[in-house]
Amino acid sequence: MRVLKFGGSSVESAENIEKVVSIVKKKSKEDKLAVVVSALRGVTDMLIAAGTAASKSEESYKELLSEIENRHLAEVRKLIPIAGQSSVLSQVKKILNDLENTCEGVFLIGELSAKTLDKIMSKGELLSSYIISEKMKSDGLNASLKDSRDLIKTDARFGKASVDFETTNLRAWQYFNQASDITVLPGFVGSSESGETTTLGRGGSDYTAAIIAGALNADELEIWTDVSGMMTADPRLVIQAYPIEQISYGEAFELSHFGAKVIYPPTIQPVLEKKIPVWVKNTFAPDDSGTLIHENGQSNGKDTMVKGISSIDKIALLSLEGSGMVGVPGFSKRLFESLAHQNVNVILITQSSSEHSICVAINDADVIKAKTAIDSEFAYEISVKKVDPVMIERDLSIVALIGDKMKNHAGVSGKMFSALGRNGVNIRAIAQGSSEKNISTVINQKDVKKALNVIHEAFFETPTKQLNLFIAGVGNVGGKLLDQLGKQVKFLNEELRLNVRVVGLANSKRMVFDDEGICLESWKEQLANGQNMSLSEFAKHVKAKNMRNSVFVDNSASEEVAGVYKDYLKNSISVVTCNKIAAASEYQNYRSLKLAAMDHNVSFLFETNVGAGLPIIGTLNDMVRSGDRVRKIEAVLSGSLNFIFNNFKAEVSFDEIVRQAQAEGYTEPDPRIDLTGTDVKRKILILIRESGVAMEMDDIETVPFMPADCLEGTVDDFFEKLKEHKQVFDDLYKVAETKGEKLKFVASYDNGKASVGLRSVAPDHPLYKLDGKDNIVLFTTDRYHDQPLIVKGAGAGADVTASGIFADIIKTVL
Repeated sequence: MRVLKFGGSSVESAENIEKVVSIVKKKSKEDKLAVVVSALRGVTDMLIAAGTAASKSEESYKELLSEIENRHLAEVRKLIPIAGQSSVLSQVKKILNDLENTCEGVFLIGELSAKTLDKIMSKGELLSSYIISEKMKSDGLNASLKDSRDLIKTDARFGKASVDFETTNLRAWQYFNQASDITVLPGFVGSSESGETTTLGRGGSDYTAAIIAGALNADELEIWTDVSGMMTADPRLVIQAYPIEQISYGEAFELSHFGAKVIYPPTIQPVLEKKIPVWVKNTFAPDDSGTLIHENGQSNGKDTMVKGISSIDKIALLSLEGSGMVGVPGFSKRLFESLAHQNVNVILITQSSSEHSICVAINDADVIKAKTAIDSEFAYEISVKKVDPVMIERDLSIVALIGDKMKNHAGVSGKMFSALGRNGVNIRAIAQGSSEKNISTVINQKDVKKALNVIHEAFFETPTKQLNLFIAGVGNVGGKLLDQLGKQVKFLNEELRLNVRVVGLANSKRMVFDDEGICLESWKEQLANGQNMSLSEFAKHVKAKNMRNSVFVDNSASEEVAGVYKDYLKNSISVVTCNKIAAASEYQNYRSLKLAAMDHNVSFLFETNVGAGLPIIGTLNDMVRSGDRVRKIEAVLSGSLNFIFNNFKAEVSFDEIVRQAQAEGYTEPDPRIDLTGTDVKRKILILIRESGVAMEMDDIETVPFMPADCLEGTVDDFFEKLKEHKQVFDDLYKVAETKGEKLKFVASYDNGKASVGLRSVAPDHPLYKLDGKDNIVLFTTDRYHDQPLIVKGAGAGADVTASGIFADIIKTVL
């Protein structure tokens, strides 16, 4: 004997019912079958809505009943040949008329009891089972319909009745000894001792099938649904979720209890006692292997540590605290009794070892009556301040990690909590049984999707991390970065196990988002068609998406953009930037950004602030972290100034060289920004701070080399002044040339003092041979005291800057 159950999605329409009949036809060649069916998808909700509307004397219940009627009559006309339709339509109308009469009575008296609601809800299964059984008969199958209310006897607890298994098992056994090859039964329904219709709770069709399977000691129970088995996680939230091959009864019970909708939790008990295997199969892909639930739960002897992740939403946390609880027996008993008297179900419990507090998780809908009951029970203790009034936290969820074998593996909890912590998911409470079959955590409801994904990534996927980028700025540097990311997709996947996606993109005018990743071949078109850019709206989108391993990348030079870094860091979003403004701002702000990154376990990386793609800051960080101390820094940190002074010769005037540098893009549109050394001051300040020294911009001395009036007026005025002061610049060059030296714009730090300015360097100095637009930094430290550590190379250019940003992005997860 085999029992098959088909859920609401499987019998939603005539097309789906045809698939059900096809499966039953094939299975009936092997065994006698009991086929349990749910109501057509959505019908039970409509029935509840109709009953509720009727109880409020709202005429809208009639529209719902009309919709239910039309839907069922339409399915009959599609499924049953015309010659046989009359009798079937007549019986369907009879059931619908009874439903209408019941709802009319509710409408007239304005009251809907649990008993009447059960009668109304039962019509969905009674209708679907009758139509499906008639369809099977019309297809020539040896099928009959049996009303489950004749077999399943329950108490009179309407809405979620308890089964009298002794009577039910006897009735089922007696009936099926003489039953036809295929027996169709309505799920969800039973009857009380007095014959009143009862229901087994939402999802009760699974339970019906398990009750029948247990009573008949069936060879197998098959649960047919719209997914190919129990999944490692909810596929609506975790795209990478996949079916579990085999699972134990206990694991299946835990997963179903903690939100896995594929199977109704009580289903497990009747088959567990008889050790009846349960298959979870897909009606729409019947050849898929599905999930086998059985005693062992292992796949071909494979010792799988974790089987799945599940979650429950709309949870509230109630905390009872107070010094008066310590060492006093009975507090827990009184707490749970007060909740039990109000029919409040406790989902999770945790208590501090000091006995100072006890915390319970309940359904959010029960919060008010739960708090009232507890505060009433402990009114005296609260009045004398032995305990505090119950504290409530809402908008929470429980995420549970399930697996029989977790107890045999060290570090499972640590791995789970580490994955959550790295992504800023705050854990409010933890519960773990001594069997270690279930590790449950209470978290904010807004973090559920991210939590499920990071845990799934940690336990179920090839160790590939997903990196979600939100990029602001797509000019020269940003454009090059996107090109580099596009070209490295395959390498990152294969060599670093990284799936890097650009999820958000913005320039000064437009912004665009795509949760699946913006196509890096057509990003310009997508951005052009995006929405109007707003820095606050962009940040709001990034935070609302709450994606794991999120990184905000700033390719701008905007002070306004730099001002939002802390907000990102505090929301567990890493920041990577080539924008020097934040790291060179007031020391307190710089330090607060570094601390925010540490506090929230994310990265604040700005390697490209100094030397573009050169590993200057990284090298400095490595020295400091390993205990070295920086004594002196000498550096040429401006590619534009280096270009200017490398090309300044006796036969060429200074203004001509500056114009050339401007024309070739080495300087800002206003070259004075470069020539005053402000940019260089920022860079040396950042290096000094990264060395561990607190310093402000004003602490750095600037040694000017241009006459003051060169800085006044427009850019055109500036170039005219350079011509007027030609002799000043020629003299600077001649003095250096006379000594056989070269002019370099040097930033220096020496034992607490820093300066920037034009210097004449001798041929034996490492700065002398610096060519083109290269940068160079010399670190003299406790370890590198005789010979400085030198980092030298191209310190400007979109390509190298983009590559430095790219490297920082990778560092956020490696």
